[in-house]
Amino acid sequence: MSDFLRSYLTVAIFGGVAFGLLAGVLGIGSLIRPDRRQEGKYLTYESGVDPVGTGWMQAEIRYYIFAVLFVMFDVEAVFIFPWATRLEAYGTFGAVEMGIFIVVLALGLLYAWRKGVLRWI
Repeated sequence: MSDFLRSYLTVAIFGGVAFGLLAGVLGIGSLIRPDRRQEGKYLTYESGVDPVGTGWMQAEIRYYIFAVLFVMFDVEAVFIFPWATRLEAYGTFGAVEMGIFIVVLALGLLYAWRKGVLRWI
């Protein structure tokens, strides 16, 4: 067997062991956990207050867009931190490219602000 196939076999073995451990732990947990059915468990939870209306109410799209914007700027931070640690290695080219990246994201934020997406109420 070649070294190439042996490395894939190693990954497959570790994947099988991980899957087996996961199945074993979930199986043991389902056997030993308590199983008490209670009506209160299945109620919709609204910040400790009794639920109002049904659980199938339509939410405003603004909350979803707000969440997508949060994820977008969170991903921006994921790209900026490694760049900041290696700024000396990238030099002027890296600084210009990151500046362009930040400007494009700032334009997206400005567009969302102008459209009124950032208003919570």
